[in-house]
Amino acid sequence: MPHPPRLDDRAPVFVISVAAELSGMHPQTLRQYDRLGLVTPQRTRGRGRRYSALDIARLREIQRLSQEEGINLAGIKRILALEDRVRALEGQLDRVRETLESLSPAQRRVFSADRDGEISALRRGERPQRRSSGALVLWRPTHRR
Repeated sequence: MPHPPRLDDRAPVFVISVAAELSGMHPQTLRQYDRLGLVTPQRTRGRGRRYSALDIARLREIQRLSQEEGINLAGIKRILALEDRVRALEGQLDRVRETLESLSPAQRRVFSADRDGEISALRRGERPQRRSSGALVLWRPTHRR
């Protein structure tokens, strides 16, 4: 699993010619991938594209999936979207775990959680407030040895 990106990995510092060279692609290919939504570089005020280290890594992955795996661009777009969604869900799960760890053992027993990972501890016998995005979760922690 890839490491979480560092803040400087997101900095849009590479012009299209440098990004093309670093990714081993032609600048026109990068423009096409931008139009297709496979990669979304930042824009300068003059509308010039600026790529980050994460964009370069994504371009290399697109190239690998295309050339080594034989996947078409529509398939690559779907794969990348699913990977982005998994990363977002993993981040949400990490936030839920952090919140649970901050609760007392009694509070951890039963809680309500909504789609955004917002957790509300419930007292024994208390019912969660009805929210369209809410779910009742019974938490039974496993004992770690």
